[in-house]
Amino acid sequence: MKEYSLLKSYQEQHNVWDEMFSSSGIRSSYRNFVSAIEDLSVTEMNHKDELAKKLFMSQGITFTVYSSGEGIEKIFPFDIVPRIIENQEWKVIEAGIKQRLKALNIFLKDIYHLQFIIKDGIIPAQLIYSCPYFLREMINVDVPFDIYTHVAGVDLIRDGDGSFYVLEDNLRTPSGVSYMLENRSITYRIFPDLLPKNKVRSVKDYPDLLYKNLLSIANRQISDPTVVLLTPGIYNSAYFEHTTLARLMGIELVEGRDLVVDNHFVYMKTTKGLKKVDVIYRRVDDEFFDPLVFRPDSALGVPGIYYAYRKGNVAIVNAMGNGVADDKAIYTYVPDMIRYYLNEEPILKNVPTYHLSDVDNQQYVFENMSQMVIKKTNESGGYGMLIGNSASEEEMETFKKAIIADPRSFIAQPIISLSSTPCYINGVLQPRRVDLRPFALCGPDGIDIVPGGLTRVALREGSLVVNSSQGGGSKDTWVLD
Repeated sequence: MKEYSLLKSYQEQHNVWDEMFSSSGIRSSYRNFVSAIEDLSVTEMNHKDELAKKLFMSQGITFTVYSSGEGIEKIFPFDIVPRIIENQEWKVIEAGIKQRLKALNIFLKDIYHLQFIIKDGIIPAQLIYSCPYFLREMINVDVPFDIYTHVAGVDLIRDGDGSFYVLEDNLRTPSGVSYMLENRSITYRIFPDLLPKNKVRSVKDYPDLLYKNLLSIANRQISDPTVVLLTPGIYNSAYFEHTTLARLMGIELVEGRDLVVDNHFVYMKTTKGLKKVDVIYRRVDDEFFDPLVFRPDSALGVPGIYYAYRKGNVAIVNAMGNGVADDKAIYTYVPDMIRYYLNEEPILKNVPTYHLSDVDNQQYVFENMSQMVIKKTNESGGYGMLIGNSASEEEMETFKKAIIADPRSFIAQPIISLSSTPCYINGVLQPRRVDLRPFALCGPDGIDIVPGGLTRVALREGSLVVNSSQGGGSKDTWVLD
């Protein structure tokens, strides 16, 4: 293999699928990109890396880290080497996500209406009713077009054999799409000619597709329904995304205090008086959404909005109560849902998962804790997690006690290696682990998935945790035409 100046020091990791290299050299999907950068000096690469940082800084592309207790806003780390996916691979991913979301959407309608899946013994009733995100207030509520999940971000990882696995389904208020869009626009700035030369498929249609879907579920048959994006406000970790999407769709960004419910209709306060709202793309969690029904201390929601929704006077994206479908304990049943509702075999595999409320599973996991990832079933962002091979005895003991006290709230999975990809760090290419979050939009006309998604990178050497809240970053994701 020809020695490229940038690749000389690159050391692949053993027993890990490398996105750029195979045993016989550079993968075909990366050859054009590598030939374009192989002769760039370290100075030129550093310049591109610095330019990307400055662009992120000047455009305020940030996220907030709460774990330090300070709520510090940080620039979202970006790696300039793209993650490239062949078109054939993408077709499998796309088909698998569409199949999965169809089944999950039917599951949500079923679980809040006739509950056939429980009556037929596919999923235990106890598992559903013990989920904190199962909302009894949504039972027998009809949602527009029977669509519960309009926006989904399905997390995928690639194991050592190159197969894609679904790690989790994000069906409540999935975030990250603005970073996908910004990553692409910054790649255009630093490698302006490489995207067209590589025939990279576009992701810029996402806001238009989302807006079209939001308009299509309005209950009033008028030419210009009023659509708003409801944000918890400037202190939310994804506030940058809320402002970006509202701007790109040309809709109002509102907080709870900007909306009012009158006679079961929702209105937006404007300088010209009240304006009726037809569709709300909400980024406020269920429990804070309506203080009259859920948390009475919430100042983020809108009093009375639940009843306006229940009467069909406003459409809400995503529907309330979706958390029951992305509970990590329910996740294990998604392949069974696909077989049950669609009479098909799952296209994308689940990661093997152990329910810790099962005594035998619990014993097996306790005996093999060093090879396991333990997760809380209803935490996200990389919180509430133990990675066995890097945990201390004390941490393992703490988790064991917590599991014994509340086994329903934990699952265990074998440590999956996660594929790696070259990242440009400190002037050299270094392997780092990645996952992929494609974004799917479900509307009355079907499911659209923009070709790409957010590739998240575990920037700490040796780390398997890609979440931005835990020191992760991202890179542009190219799907080749």
